[in-house]
Amino acid sequence: MAGRGRGARTGRGWDASPARRANRRPTDDLVVEGPEPPPKPAGPPRDPAEVAREICLRQLAVRPRTRAELAAALGRKGIPDDVAATVLDRYDEVGIIDDQAFARAWVTSRHHGRGLARRALAGELKRKGVDPDSVREALTEVDDGDEEHTARELVARRLRVETKAAPDAVFRRLVGMLARKGYAPGLAIKVVREALAARAESAEFADHLDPDALADQAEAEARDL
Repeated sequence: MAGRGRGARTGRGWDASPARRANRRPTDDLVVEGPEPPPKPAGPPRDPAEVAREICLRQLAVRPRTRAELAAALGRKGIPDDVAATVLDRYDEVGIIDDQAFARAWVTSRHHGRGLARRALAGELKRKGVDPDSVREALTEVDDGDEEHTARELVARRLRVETKAAPDAVFRRLVGMLARKGYAPGLAIKVVREALAARAESAEFADHLDPDALADQAEAEARDL
């Protein structure tokens, strides 16, 4: 039996015979779908206070929050101010939110964990909406001795990796590091100078530093910012 020619039609699909193509109806390729289901009826509006409580609990499940932080979260979700105030007042009463306890815990954690000084800690608490009295009380958790001890630990840890840089570059980096963590210029310069003086390779450099002059210069630069 002779095979099909190169251009032979198979009778299916695009190469169907003209007669078969002519007999196709316009609706043959249409997919018939059923009617769309009716929309679900909307339920009654939820109580804003209930929504506010859920938002607060979700926020508090992540970490402790200040009252100001929770108020901001409720505002972003469109909770009316009076409803937010009522919910937050109740949480204050039962101790779910406590700005004073938050501030004390924040100071202890951030000082020991990140080595932050009181100046930096005060700025963080202020940005979180803690009132000035609570900030001042919380900062009593850290005294001058604590700050100096922590500053020395930070410098000693950093010096373990600063083994090749020139003493003047190390000095600038370490003082800058302490300044960013909130340490006063006088304390930062004193601690870094003493740490460098204890190292043989930088002792001569440290001996020629004038801590008082450097501290006065740093204070003047800070006031100009």
